[in-house]
Amino acid sequence: MKSVTFGALIVLAASTASSFALAQDVAAGKSSFNKCLACHAVGENAKNKVGPELNGLNGRKSGTAESYSYSDANKNSGITWDEATFKEYIKDPKAKIPGTKMAFAGIKKESEVNDLWAFLAQFDKDGKIKP
Repeated sequence: MKSVTFGALIVLAASTASSFALAQDVAAGKSSFNKCLACHAVGENAKNKVGPELNGLNGRKSGTAESYSYSDANKNSGITWDEATFKEYIKDPKAKIPGTKMAFAGIKKESEVNDLWAFLAQFDKDGKIKP
């Protein structure tokens, strides 16, 4: 009985730790997003700025945010945003999509890239945080 109880405690502790780590990642990603705020918005009232709003980014085709004037490079990139593509792009946007209008040097630190994705990926296409 002791081993079952101990095993249950380990599972509970591991799931709590992973939930806590995710919360930390999202919080750190929100802080990292401050670098993006001048050009991008996210959330329920997000509007296009110099760059497109980023709601529902995961699974969205590049160059398709409504009412945003994209470069031909973005519209014709053939990219559908997902975690791997975003992480590659945000490290060096002009290398991933030559000709993009995005004038940003990129984020090189792996943990910051991961945190930023965790923050952005939580928003659905309407800017609501996914359950």
